[in-house]
Amino acid sequence: MSVVQTVLGPISPNLLGRTLTHEHFELDFEHFYCAPPVEYKEFFDKKISLETVGFVHQYPYSSLENLKFYDDATRLAVKKDVELYKKFGGGSIVENSCHGLKRNLEMMVDIQRTTGVNIIAGTGHYVHDLQTPGHLAMTVEQMTDLYSKEIINGIDVPHVGPVKCGYIGEVGSVYPIHDFEKRAIRATGEIQEVLGCGVSFHPGRDAKAPFEIVRTYLEAGGKPEKCVMSHLERTLNMEQLFEFAALGTYMQYDLFGIECSFYQLNSSVDMPSDAQRINNLMLLIEDGWVDKIQMSHDIHTKHRLTSYGGHGYHHIHMNILPRLFAKGLTIEQVEQITVTNPAKWLELKI
Repeated sequence: MSVVQTVLGPISPNLLGRTLTHEHFELDFEHFYCAPPVEYKEFFDKKISLETVGFVHQYPYSSLENLKFYDDATRLAVKKDVELYKKFGGGSIVENSCHGLKRNLEMMVDIQRTTGVNIIAGTGHYVHDLQTPGHLAMTVEQMTDLYSKEIINGIDVPHVGPVKCGYIGEVGSVYPIHDFEKRAIRATGEIQEVLGCGVSFHPGRDAKAPFEIVRTYLEAGGKPEKCVMSHLERTLNMEQLFEFAALGTYMQYDLFGIECSFYQLNSSVDMPSDAQRINNLMLLIEDGWVDKIQMSHDIHTKHRLTSYGGHGYHHIHMNILPRLFAKGLTIEQVEQITVTNPAKWLELKI
């Protein structure tokens, strides 16, 4: 029997509906703070408002308020946007906050209960810099034990009870890959082979990173058809992407909605616009990879929520899919990308 494990329990994969495969509801991203241009500093010393939000859109990692994606105001804004996502046809959201990103499982449970959107939580480890000393010291065996327990038995959440994870992710690494991160990738491959669960990787900002991650994962026993590689629009050009496609993993374009002239986390990269993302996906589809594509927004800062002048979780469904239809995609192809691919990736055999 195949199921998808939500934070409220297992459901049939055919009940997921349209699914966002890489989002966040709560995390602390202050570690990634970048100083703004000195001429703009005064605008980042103030709260996010109509006066300042335009500057934040161009330099999102220069606003400490923007990076504090965990306060009460953010929680209200996130819930409002999940309700909008449901209203406009969304069915499920995969929440990608794991160890190191301070996931909030109680919030995930509340959102699923109150909005009706299926929420799938992840286990695993994010990049080494965000880990506690105890987690940094973990062996591969200890990591596999942790991941399997959080999927099979769940995590005891105060006021809620046990909450089970439905996949491993996002497993994060920098480049060159840190030793701790290599252990996490190997552990992910080993336990994926045992449990048959889906996994999702966050690669470092270097074109060699996705290839090395997949190689390490496969060597550990992981199955390519259960693997998602995230953030590929900021990591690989089209020539590299076609080469990567041959490895057989899901290729995820998950930064839809980000429109900025300067990518603060890697100044050597030209962050593509949504129009370029759409055109790149059309090239992949024309080359026969429609069954290996996933789409999302990776919302992890306030300025991308509608309460702060952003696009919300419904952006792909309301603004991007119509453009794909206009460029010739069929209903069947869109259903493959937004419904079938996520369901196949997330399904567990029990």
